Amino acid sequence: MADQTLAQLSDTLFWLALVAYAISFLAFIASFVYKAKGASTAGVLIASAGALAHIVSVATRGFAAGRVPWGNMYEYSSMIALLVVLGYVLVIDRRFHLREIGVFAMAAAVVTMAFARQLYAPAGPLVPALNSIWLKIHVISMITASSVFSIAFIFTVLYLLKDRAERRASGIYSGSTVGAAYAGPSVKEKKGFPSDYLESEADTQRREDVTGIWARLPSSDTLDSLAFRAHAIAFPIWTFGTICGAIWASKAWGRYWGWDPKETWAFITWTIYAGYLHARATAGWRGRRAAGIATAGFVSLWITYYVVNLWIVGLHSYAK
Repeated sequence: MADQTLAQLSDTLFWLALVAYAISFLAFIASFVYKAKGASTAGVLIASAGALAHIVSVATRGFAAGRVPWGNMYEYSSMIALLVVLGYVLVIDRRFHLREIGVFAMAAAVVTMAFARQLYAPAGPLVPALNSIWLKIHVISMITASSVFSIAFIFTVLYLLKDRAERRASGIYSGSTVGAAYAGPSVKEKKGFPSDYLESEADTQRREDVTGIWARLPSSDTLDSLAFRAHAIAFPIWTFGTICGAIWASKAWGRYWGWDPKETWAFITWTIYAGYLHARATAGWRGRRAAGIATAGFVSLWITYYVVNLWIVGLHSYAK
């Protein structure tokens, strides 16, 4: 039996977090579009406060239900949004000092939480099939991987937008501004930025030629590099989670793999992201070709979680 007081507190804090993320998003818009002084700092502070409320919301949800708080689609989506915000605040802003990414990270968090609310389910016990130690291992691994993949997708989309702006500014309307690695000091001098990222004088000139709001984003080669790094982090976590899911399936259903719709799409997603990383590592693909594969992977990821769970009948339908 769920603790209704804690469940109500969790719901209230969820709404507070959602409102805080929405306000933070507006603050980042004011900073990104209108260069409002101090707006980006306010955006980070409000996002941090929202994340704190969100953490408590997730914790009280777990205590109310007497289990880990990722047993259904509502809780799953809420966790993804929380980890995206924490990834922005603790890594993208604090380590890489890319505060301008905040408007896009908060937009992703708001959309994910709004979608989560549409899938709301009251706090309660798990169905027997989910009552396993593998729930704690498999599902949190997939949530973490999905959150990092979401951040990677943000970098990918921003790369495509910035690449287009750089090509238009430099009069290049075919091909990509991102080539192989180049040597240069500008990024290396930026505190917290990956030390092995390199750029050329030509890339610096293209970046300087861009005007308007896209000039406030990092260069396309920087965004492409960050997208690759995020994918490289998420993929092994996804692989580990998939293996754990197969072990759980063996314990629950007596087989490691059965081509259930959820298993099939998880494998498709794994294959696409594996292809992306393989292309980057062996063929030296960077830029728009790699971004196309990464985008296909993210679409497959959403199909895996939402389309399959909500509209396709399978053994995983109980997680709605």
